[in-house]
Amino acid sequence: MTKTSTCSITFRKPTACDGLALNALIERCPPLDTNSAYCNLLQASHFADTAIIAVDKNNALVGSITGYMLPNKPDTLFVWQVALAPEARGQGLALSMLTHLFDRCEQAKNIETSISPNNHASQKLFTRFFEQRGFCVEQTPLFDETLHFAGRHETEVLYRATLPGVATR
Repeated sequence: MTKTSTCSITFRKPTACDGLALNALIERCPPLDTNSAYCNLLQASHFADTAIIAVDKNNALVGSITGYMLPNKPDTLFVWQVALAPEARGQGLALSMLTHLFDRCEQAKNIETSISPNNHASQKLFTRFFEQRGFCVEQTPLFDETLHFAGRHETEVLYRATLPGVATR
């Protein structure tokens, strides 16, 4: 497997035409939860303003971050899923994508995501991003392994990150 060079990567908003490639990328990224192709088409079209993809020099999708603005907190970006092709890992690509996405979402003052306890890569990514931005972070259980997932999925922990002095609802 050949590593992808970050200097040959382009970031852009996804389009509906990226939906199937997004679906295939997520399938290549266990332990991510797979979504239906239709869900990924919606993410790539309806939620394109709050998503980012990374394509290599051959226009192959090697990374994505999908999210949305929380309806009850219009200043908060919720990051749903971060996916990196195996050949694109270990180069800081996810952090660069997250930084670009957050900066592009001008209305976002805060950021939330949920991470399962064994997803150390996501914990590391978001901790680094939060520290770089000076966010205050609060962690609380969001969806419980037993109550919400009937034992089929780890508890999802909500990471709520706010800038000091920025009011949240």
